[in-house]
Amino acid sequence: MKEDTYKTIKKPSEETLFKEKGSKFFGYAFPVLAEDDVKEKLELLKKKHHSARHFCYAYQIGIEKTQYRANDDGEPNNSAGLPIYGQIQSFGVTNILVVSVRYFGGTKLGVGGLISAYKTSAQLALEASEILVKTIDVNYQLKFNYDLMNAVQRIIKEKNLEIVSQKLEMDCEYVISVRKNDAKAIFTIFDSLYKLTIKKC
Repeated sequence: MKEDTYKTIKKPSEETLFKEKGSKFFGYAFPVLAEDDVKEKLELLKKKHHSARHFCYAYQIGIEKTQYRANDDGEPNNSAGLPIYGQIQSFGVTNILVVSVRYFGGTKLGVGGLISAYKTSAQLALEASEILVKTIDVNYQLKFNYDLMNAVQRIIKEKNLEIVSQKLEMDCEYVISVRKNDAKAIFTIFDSLYKLTIKKC
């Protein structure tokens, strides 16, 4: 993959089920952008599975700078959250929450058994997800007079750029979205236009 792309999921995965010695592990993957999204999804699952014993999860948020958390939710240390996070890394996805909901089946699995079960549950949830490749984009604000409108429009069309927003009042103001790998070159093109100001936003 090019360095200005990343992988994520567009919508929640299908529910998956993995069984081991009577225990049931329900797996889910959700797109998330902030910790509040994580809390909201966990609350929904707790309502759905109100008699389950453990809600183990891991998430990763961010594109160029990422933050992550792994939670064992009462299982032995590092036997649940980290194996789930390992699968997030293995699939190379971000802005994602993976949860494995466990119903205890009466037989203890041991730490090795738990690691294997939570890893498998997370893997199944990710395999059931629709993974997308997205570009990392940079937004620029352009300010210019109406006499430059044709030149600006021509560059936008030639370079296949996206106009995020526009204000046409006394003068013109565009916000354009540019793929990160192309950002320097696009900046230079617009910066060379007389009486146009460009800045990152």
